[in-house]
Amino acid sequence: MNATIRTEKLTKHYGDFPALVDLDLEVSAGEVFGFLGPNGAGKSTMIRTLMDEIRATSGRAWILGHDVHDDSVTIRPQLGYVPSDLSMYPNLTGRDTLKFLARLRGGVDWTLVDELVDRLDADMSKKVGELSTGNRQKIGLIQAFMHRPEVLIMDEPNAGLDPLVQHEFQAMMRGAAAEGRTVFLSSHTLSEVQRVAHRVGIIRHGKLVAVEDVDSLRAKAIRRVELVLDQTPDAAVFEAVPGVKDAQVIDQRIRMSFDGQMEQLLQTAIRHYQLLDISSSEADLEEIFLTYYRDDNEAVR
Repeated sequence: MNATIRTEKLTKHYGDFPALVDLDLEVSAGEVFGFLGPNGAGKSTMIRTLMDEIRATSGRAWILGHDVHDDSVTIRPQLGYVPSDLSMYPNLTGRDTLKFLARLRGGVDWTLVDELVDRLDADMSKKVGELSTGNRQKIGLIQAFMHRPEVLIMDEPNAGLDPLVQHEFQAMMRGAAAEGRTVFLSSHTLSEVQRVAHRVGIIRHGKLVAVEDVDSLRAKAIRRVELVLDQTPDAAVFEAVPGVKDAQVIDQRIRMSFDGQMEQLLQTAIRHYQLLDISSSEADLEEIFLTYYRDDNEAVR
């Protein structure tokens, strides 16, 4: 097995409810893999099964070539883990928490710990119970990274982090991947994953509906285009152009989503109006997520 993380027909039922259904996935060393889906899609169930916190109904999973259930004790020293419901002893300070966890691991390099504390600007002196959600999350991130694990598994790790800390955390993930380690990052927000992930897997209703390179997702981007014209335009003129969607007229402006040939759009504008200005921007990947992965009757939320 060359994949760092691999699942085969991984399935988990809670009674009659299928939380995971026949999930096949491979994640490689040196990769940041974004695991995406709306709340309740099965992301945490997948991670808890990988961590052997819950047992699969059927199917199997491996980390570093070891069965996650049969060889869980062998795997754990090589894992860094941040759960979605991070909980720590409230009466221990941040530093005492890390010392306690370091002893459980048989010791860590405190030079690295101090570096992580500085990078995340973490408060080590206060009791964990007195810290804000974001500052508690910093302690959780430090304990996951402090022993240089081969595999980092993180479930919604950005909770409460301010933008500057998120930026530093993203640099930490990139650094781990550059060293050949694996990062498995679960999130319900595509926009926060797109900055670091090499690939993304999208799960919905317990089923893996897509695995794509981030670059491939970007190639599907629907541009947002705004034209400024010499008079109030007729939306129907532009809606007749292939690729135009959601055209909205505001005074002498028309805004639209567009995935067609720009030349054809401009020719239509010039043929009917005097074109005064144009602006175009790539859609956020979040919009692509909503556009390409919908339920039969409603968008993913």
